[in-house]
Amino acid sequence: MTKEQLGNVILDSQHQMYATAKSILKDDQNCADAIQETIVKAFAKLDTLRKDRYVKTWLMRILMNECYNICRRSEKILPIDQYMEQIETPQKERRNYGELYEAVQELREELRIPVVLYYVEDFSCREIAEMLDISEGAVQKRLARAREKMKNRLQNKEAAGR
Repeated sequence: MTKEQLGNVILDSQHQMYATAKSILKDDQNCADAIQETIVKAFAKLDTLRKDRYVKTWLMRILMNECYNICRRSEKILPIDQYMEQIETPQKERRNYGELYEAVQELREELRIPVVLYYVEDFSCREIAEMLDISEGAVQKRLARAREKMKNRLQNKEAAGR
């Protein structure tokens, strides 16, 4: 892959990179820093990319590592409800999905990140596995566990509201 091709992939992935960074980090400035550092590292380490078809997964993995580095330094993680409020979603639609966002927010990070990557960012289980450096089966298990936890939470909330 050439540096020009990498530049095009980065330009095409701007929204996904921001949304992924925002799912981990609270501050827009931290997101911008993580994305900038990701771009610098991607260009510097382009020779470590094994297969061109995995460039997006490789790029997202670098981004997630940068986000976690910033988290370790600042210990600030954005709750999923704040992340979802900042996505360009109409106000009425946000209200309708508020309980679901709360259920996602209550998930532990190890379950929340795969949920956001799979359902919001549309990455495949294989891509998520590569990003998180876990097996595809582990991703599927985390997604199943997350769905079960959210289902139970929503059912309990519904039962309490009756």
